[in-house]
Formats: sequence, C-alpha cells, structure tokens
Amino acid sequence: MTELPIARDDDVVRVRQAVRTAAVAAKLSLVDQTKLVTAASELARNTLIYGGGGQAEIEPVTSDRRRGVRVVFTDAGPGIADLDLALTDGYTSGNGMGLGLSGARRLVDDFDIVTAVGEGTRITVTKWAR
Repeated sequence: MTELPIARDDDVVRVRQAVRTAAVAAKLSLVDQTKLVTAASELARNTLIYGGGGQAEIEPVTSDRRRGVRVVFTDAGPGIADLDLALTDGYTSGNGMGLGLSGARRLVDDFDIVTAVGEGTRITVTKWAR
C-alpha cells in the first residue's frame, strides 16, 4: 500500500501519478486507467479544497481472479452536510473539474463514502480489470 499526503496542489499530481502506476501494474485497460486516474484526481482535489487536506491510500486488490486498484481518500475536514445533494448528478460547487462526487462515482466500479459534519470524510473507490 502507498500512502500519500494531500496538503498542496503538487500532492494532487503525485496522487494522480501513483494511481496511474498502480492501474498499469494491475493491468487495467487504458480506458479504465484513465477513468480511475480522473476520479482520483477529482477526489484528491476535493480532499485538498473541501477537506482542508488529508491523505490517499493506494493499494492493489484482488477478488476471485480479478485484479484492481483501491484508493481511499480521508480528511478531517468539515464533512459533507448534504450528502444527497453532493451526490446528485450535475451538482458541483464550481471549483473542481466539474465532475463532482457523482461523476467520480460513475467512473469507478465500487464507490463508498462515509462522512460526518465536523468529523471529516472517507471515500473509497475501486476499479477492477476487465
């Protein structure tokens, strides 16, 4: 597992590069690599901007005979007050890539979010090789 801090813009780039490296190692197709890297980039930026920074954990995973990559983003920020709204298609605060959480969720195979106001947010995404 690779753990990377997310405290500056440069860290978002490092997370993106590490996710791409893990996706290549897991033999994800180029399309699936791009989807995972795009989702990870959006979520890392959200961690920085809205969560006040945090970390990303990147790890290879297997299930049956499938290989994939799991990325967990955690922050101790303010949390998401209206999770239903934040997960609504097309919702964006206007500061990110425009994907929002719903866009990132569509790009990956598994998406889980745990958030509490005043306690932070933990988002786990997984992309599986086809």
